[in-house]
Amino acid sequence: MKFVDEYDVIVIGAGHAGCEAAYATSTMGMKTCLITIHLETIAQMSCNPAIGGLAKGHLVREIDALGGIMGLLADETGIHFRLLNRSRGGAVQAPRAQSDKALYRLTMKSWLEDVPNLTLFQGIVTEILIKNKKIQGIATLEGNRLLAKAVILTPGTFLNGLIHIGLHSYPAGRANEPASLELAENLKKIGLRTFRLKTGTPMRLDKHTIEWDKFTPQPGDKDPVAFSFRTQKKLENKILCYIGYTTPKTHKIIGKYLDKSPLFSGKITGIGPRYCPSIEDKVVKFPHHQRHQFFLEPEGLETAETYVNGISSSLPLEAQKEILKSIPGLDQAKILRPAYGIEYDAVVPTQLCPTLETQAIQNLFLAGQINGTSGYEEAAAQGLMAGINAALKIKKKKPFTLRRDEAYIGVLIDDLITKGVEEPYRLFTSRAEYRLLLRIDNPDQRLTPYGYRLGLISEKDYESFQNKQKKVQKVKNLLQKEKIKTESRETLSLWEFVKKPEVKLQNVIEYKKFQVNLSDEEMRHVESEIKYEGYLKKQEKEIARIRKIDSVKIPENTDFRKIPGLTREVAEKLEKVRPRSIGEAKKIPGMTPAATVNLHIFLRIQQRKGPHPEECSTWNIKDS
Repeated sequence: MKFVDEYDVIVIGAGHAGCEAAYATSTMGMKTCLITIHLETIAQMSCNPAIGGLAKGHLVREIDALGGIMGLLADETGIHFRLLNRSRGGAVQAPRAQSDKALYRLTMKSWLEDVPNLTLFQGIVTEILIKNKKIQGIATLEGNRLLAKAVILTPGTFLNGLIHIGLHSYPAGRANEPASLELAENLKKIGLRTFRLKTGTPMRLDKHTIEWDKFTPQPGDKDPVAFSFRTQKKLENKILCYIGYTTPKTHKIIGKYLDKSPLFSGKITGIGPRYCPSIEDKVVKFPHHQRHQFFLEPEGLETAETYVNGISSSLPLEAQKEILKSIPGLDQAKILRPAYGIEYDAVVPTQLCPTLETQAIQNLFLAGQINGTSGYEEAAAQGLMAGINAALKIKKKKPFTLRRDEAYIGVLIDDLITKGVEEPYRLFTSRAEYRLLLRIDNPDQRLTPYGYRLGLISEKDYESFQNKQKKVQKVKNLLQKEKIKTESRETLSLWEFVKKPEVKLQNVIEYKKFQVNLSDEEMRHVESEIKYEGYLKKQEKEIARIRKIDSVKIPENTDFRKIPGLTREVAEKLEKVRPRSIGEAKKIPGMTPAATVNLHIFLRIQQRKGPHPEECSTWNIKDS
């Protein structure tokens, strides 16, 4: 077989996952090729031109702390910035930014073109070449073959993509871009199990035809919070977003057109996102609601296109036009791009290792929507981790994974590979057991040392990180050392005093005239550490307990098939992998929390020389 070029890593697809993966591998010294259908659509924001939000903003900060680029790019191209839940506790605050859609794409392309070891290549991949269940390279539609030591597949919604507008449908990965049909079939041939998912996007309107005074302005924050710890420039809000509502008339129109909805006619078989439903789905599932909120969000400074966030739909164009006419302020609005739904293939993610490498094929990694997730941020986080692990695998170094108590990235990947997905997966703060530890003010403290050791954080940026930690620690020491007498004549350290709900750290520092110059970011971090101290200690004890359980050794002669409560599938996987500890067993894809509990109890009984396994049925927990 003749190969045109040879690389260490080939990344297929240049969406948010692919860009992070390619940046990581090339920065770690791997000769990398990022291949995409169109070079002009690198990092295309197919849906909302926004980055961040609850949990998603946490992911972007973690990506940045590890040395990824999404946070830097969001700051560079942002035109509207908000810190969500600013009035609430630090654990649930999260940044969100509206980006200039065209500028985001162009800036990413420009940055990647300057990355050493990275080649951008335009082509359509039709086949992943494998020899003896190990990656050999890829083949393209044009007949080219590229050799690779590892392949990272990040195709977004392109695998067997099918767009629906009303009862009309056509193959595409995005509007007017070809679907990846041959590659989708190739993945099935090499033994990967796939299933169908569905997502969608709303119409884009001409801003000149919107009556903006009929909607409520939503300005950005006065002092915007950056995504990246490395951003130096002052961020600036350049646009206003607006809030609007549908009307009862809107809902009647939608009801009239339901027979032409592919979602309700049965034409769409893929499962859609529960937490970002189409407007017709909202109206059907929540008939008691008189109105539904939506947001008008400009797509950039140099375009008239306005994104209607909240009115995603796959209804026919005539229905979309009638919907607009039922909403005051949009009754004269012109549609520049119709809303549509899209179905696509995803790979069952329980077939992946914690490194995002497939179990079936060595050195094939998957990241992004192919693993059943939704959202740019979830995709970028997976791309970064897949890129890191592909590079480490080639270097024959230990893999890099993050625990659930270390990062939202750890929560995301653990959920995917152990629980799988039935609908497009979206990350929420509620999915993290240790969210008080995983705040937006401390990802650098948690993850930047990793990024530095991996070679993704520069010496200069690491030095800045260390200086910040020293400054923060100095303030903590001062607060613990200095005393204050309260109105009730109680003497407390300033640290204990700040724990009072009504006391603000900034006021204490100003009152005591501490000669420290903490940024707003650093101020929030120290205040959260103080306010949450009791809870954090409890969580740290719980984490230590779980780590102790993870360290429990599994005897070599253990017969997993005799452990009550385990499904046949789990028992077979345990027999095949033969984990040496509970921690290793937990990393096996498909190993559920219930199965872990059963395994742990069984081992405890065995250690105590307890009853025979068949006698343990009274405590087995159903693994469903």
